[in-house]
Amino acid sequence: MKQNWTLEQVPDLKGKTIIVTGGNSGLGFESVKVFAMKGADVILASRDTDRGEESKNRIMRLYSKASIRVMQLDLADLSSVRQFAEVFNKNHHKLDILLNNAGIMMPPYQLTKDGFESQMGINHLGHFALTGLLLDKIKRAPGSRIVTISSSGHKYGKMDFSNFLFENGRGYSPLKAYARSKLCNLLFSYELQRRFEATGLDAMALAAHPGVADTNLGRYIEKKLVVRMMLPLWKAFTQSAAMGALPGIRAAVDPQVKGSEYFGPGGYREMKGYPVIVRSSKASQSNSDAKRLWELSEQLTGVVYAFQ
Repeated sequence: MKQNWTLEQVPDLKGKTIIVTGGNSGLGFESVKVFAMKGADVILASRDTDRGEESKNRIMRLYSKASIRVMQLDLADLSSVRQFAEVFNKNHHKLDILLNNAGIMMPPYQLTKDGFESQMGINHLGHFALTGLLLDKIKRAPGSRIVTISSSGHKYGKMDFSNFLFENGRGYSPLKAYARSKLCNLLFSYELQRRFEATGLDAMALAAHPGVADTNLGRYIEKKLVVRMMLPLWKAFTQSAAMGALPGIRAAVDPQVKGSEYFGPGGYREMKGYPVIVRSSKASQSNSDAKRLWELSEQLTGVVYAFQ
């Protein structure tokens, strides 16, 4: 019987510099905790630095020698993304692992500071910009990795470039926008890997999803009466945030992984269980959509990747 991949398989990370977006809670917090425990220098990127410091202190009480720095990052504001990248690039020689973890799930229609539909703006465009702005430091770390957290909900996503951002709320539903943003996470990750390979860069792009993890990500939908009534049953299919973080952690540190691999829970319908390689939807593997998304993302964010 094949051995489950657990925290015991996480290698020593001394000398590694790692950024985790949304590191103050949920999957991000659990990931920061593991990376710090294994000796990495971890940047806990958080929109709210007070909450980030609280989370850092919780981890430091467990591992007094942990190396964690809290930095402010609001993915709903490209000026914040640029400022974060500027400060990081000034103070660090390299970036070994970027875990694009932060996200929001199914809020009512709203816009980011730059006028993007919020789920696409935060879940995809903010991370697209961040990765591009950190690329110089990623190139300086041999075998560096960019891991982007998607969702099994990406399977419901449909690309529509004629109404990509649900302009003025046209055609918007919280689920449709969420699923599209998570589909974009995969299209981005696969295209990034293709571009690494085409330019000969010693870096990998991977993706992961947490299954159904018990985090605060569902705070918008849990307010609905029917959802509240179903919660006791739903909890039977969920796993802890610590377990939900394992697919992303595995993608970030397992020496055996290869670029473009996608990890998720190995249990029933990928809802819970230990991390294994899983398959993504046919739509996520469209090279033409990935290229078109890349060009549109550069246009919308103003961030052009310098691979050479």
